[in-house]
Amino acid sequence: MPVFDFNDKSYQKQPAVCTYQVFCTNEEHPSAESPIMLLDNRKKEWQHHSTGVFTNPSKRTSFEFDREAEVADILAIDARFTSLLKWLGENHINVRLSGINRPDGYAVYRIREVEFGGRSKLSASDGFLQFMIERLLASDAPGEEIVDEEREESGDNMKLTSLQSIKDFMVCAGKTLPDNIRLWARRNLSVARSNEVSPEERRHAQRALSIMMNVQWKSNYFEAIDPVEARRILDEELYGMEKVKQRIIETIIQINRTHTLPAYGLLLIGPAGTGKSQVAYAVAKILKLPWTTLDMSSIHDPEQLTGSSRVYANAKPGIIMEAFSMAGESNLVFIINELDKAASGKGNGNPADVLLTLLDNLGFTDNYMECLVPTVGVYPIATANNKEEISAPLMSRFAVIDIPDYSFEEKKQIFIRYSLPKVLRRMSMEKEECIVTDEAVEAIVSRYSDTTGIRDLEQAAEHIAANALYQIEVDHISSVVFDADRVKELLG
Repeated sequence: MPVFDFNDKSYQKQPAVCTYQVFCTNEEHPSAESPIMLLDNRKKEWQHHSTGVFTNPSKRTSFEFDREAEVADILAIDARFTSLLKWLGENHINVRLSGINRPDGYAVYRIREVEFGGRSKLSASDGFLQFMIERLLASDAPGEEIVDEEREESGDNMKLTSLQSIKDFMVCAGKTLPDNIRLWARRNLSVARSNEVSPEERRHAQRALSIMMNVQWKSNYFEAIDPVEARRILDEELYGMEKVKQRIIETIIQINRTHTLPAYGLLLIGPAGTGKSQVAYAVAKILKLPWTTLDMSSIHDPEQLTGSSRVYANAKPGIIMEAFSMAGESNLVFIINELDKAASGKGNGNPADVLLTLLDNLGFTDNYMECLVPTVGVYPIATANNKEEISAPLMSRFAVIDIPDYSFEEKKQIFIRYSLPKVLRRMSMEKEECIVTDEAVEAIVSRYSDTTGIRDLEQAAEHIAANALYQIEVDHISSVVFDADRVKELLG
């Protein structure tokens, strides 16, 4: 951020109400070098932590220090915070500033609401101010968390539920919302506050507002992902699958070039138990996105996905909107399990048709919310056992990756390097406490040679480790060795 020249005539105090210049930045972590605002410190230097209130903007854009009983004009402010500044001043909210004195002013990099001087907090809900600040910092508004020593005051767990908090959020941070959602919110806020509609309509409007406002609607811009770290995660989570890993790395390279998600998701086709879901979880981990699952085998009515109309007393949002709400943001991975079951609707329509609207990235409309929500930040990863059962329109929305069953040797390595160590870690056991010989591993894999995937191997590892732990605890021995005969006897 540039140093401000106080000899510049534009910086001299004017009779006008506004004393500050606006600067634009997309900095997400304010600091002394990149602050939220600058206060005039030419008369005196201000304390690192200073309490007070912003003056009512109709008088002057200044800050009244509680202890010093002095006033400092605001010289510069991040453009994203101008509405918040006005709200704080008009409502006379008591705050504590954290800042550093610089040659060009007192650089404020943290604002939190406090109680002092016998006055109580005035904002709509506890934690509301931090909630708004974090939303503003995460936004790309004209161009606001603050990584600081007092992170416990974060508004991360804040939920907007009251009409007053929703109204205040719209005033201070409404510009962080997509245009259509901002207009939708204004309409629903009018309904929720109206005495000319039924209590049921007001209740539905307030519930819908609370759901929508608590989702951080992000842009479709994605930061670059380290391909080396992505490969490390894949190797750690998955054995073999080189073609699958290569395809995922290619996707990462594409994201790094375009800074947007690919137009197509991934469709993993293969027998049950071959690690398709594990691939999906690994991708979500690489993308650093929250994930949700849609199990199409249990969805037979499109309304489960799209929600029900507010005309019904027991109306509620659909699974897709609830997923956004649970994640708290619009960028997430949708893991669609058993896509080949998506066409099995039972009389009220086809769930597969609803999925098409989600996958097209043109926006999704929930019947309860009555609003088109953006889906450009949604990355779908689907799994299926039978490619032939998937409709052509659905198939065309994915890059298809076939995952074959594992060979005998691959299953041995998976048991040795993944299945057994994972179970031992979960049981807090050392590898020396449960030793499985090479002959025993071959016996285990042979035992399940007629089944696909590795789920049986994982269950076998669980059984063996539990048996070893039992002997260690009951018989007070330090280690259990399983040979082929002992494994055959244990597994039956």
